[in-house]
Amino acid sequence: MASFTELVESSNHHHHEKINIETVNNIEITSSSSSAAAPASSSSRYENQKRRDWNTFGQYLRNHRPPLTLSRCSGAHVLEFLRYLDQFGKTKVHTPMCPFYGHPNPPAPCPCPLKQAWGSLDALVGRLRAAYEENGGKPETNPFGARAVRLYLREVRDLQSKARGVSYEKKKKRKRPPPPPPQQLSTSVQLPLSSPPLSGKGALPFEL
Repeated sequence: MASFTELVESSNHHHHEKINIETVNNIEITSSSSSAAAPASSSSRYENQKRRDWNTFGQYLRNHRPPLTLSRCSGAHVLEFLRYLDQFGKTKVHTPMCPFYGHPNPPAPCPCPLKQAWGSLDALVGRLRAAYEENGGKPETNPFGARAVRLYLREVRDLQSKARGVSYEKKKKRKRPPPPPPQQLSTSVQLPLSSPPLSGKGALPFEL
């Protein structure tokens, strides 16, 4: 996961407190350079990222005008926060009027806006949703799980998918047909219906 170090002043308010957007500035999900990373290391990175995201959101609430407390935060405030992050995005999202609309690899630059990628926002909301409950919030009042937030993420996904010409649909794994049941070998010995007459020594003097 890419990490960016950048301190910016909030463009929405007249103050000098800075917001650290290191953890939310166009967070793209990338594979680690080492494919043999230990699961514990991945978990540690996730926890560190979640803590930084939570601190960033806390700064946003304090810089809000009027300032917001976590208990008064709603899904509408989460949407406001996500839209605020778009100004730090690095993903080109073509408008319908752009000649490169729907082109996954545009051959030339264009003036279309840069925004946060859908995958970045989706992962961010997931971490903040978990952090909210870990910090004492109740699941039923979790603003990051609000229906409005889910609908917004779905809208961003569909819009960016069309504008960038990429598919975000997960490929469904084909179900393998179940293997045929193993043939059971009979362990019983089938005897002939009629036994041949015994001859020689030990032959019985009468028929069975």
